[in-house]
Amino acid sequence: MHPIKRAVEYKGSLEFTRSELVGILAFSLRLMDVKAAKELIAKSLEEGLLEERDGVLVVNKALLSEEEAQEDLFNEMVGYIANSLGWEREEVIEGINSMRERYGDLDEKVLAYLFGMEKGVDMARFRDRIGD
Repeated sequence: MHPIKRAVEYKGSLEFTRSELVGILAFSLRLMDVKAAKELIAKSLEEGLLEERDGVLVVNKALLSEEEAQEDLFNEMVGYIANSLGWEREEVIEGINSMRERYGDLDEKVLAYLFGMEKGVDMARFRDRIGD
């Protein structure tokens, strides 16, 4: 589930102050550290997932649904790779994160695809879906 969606469910509202959202993501839900929470907010503002109105961050519910659909594909890919290799999901995610260090800030679905390919997993079923 997308971290912003988790924050919305936690608070029960689509509106946050900036510090409130950082606090929920970093401390209440313990999803990430403060720096990562601030980076997520900045990225979400750039992408339109969050909108700032009079000092209040408002979640774009339609874009959040799209983000979740993309996250579902990522989770499907992680599960497929883990099953194919006989690994735990966490091990696959660690491997994908290590690829981020090598390749930079690529989309997580692309990194999962590359990780699967590198490990010899047939990733053809995802080829046409990762660009969405």
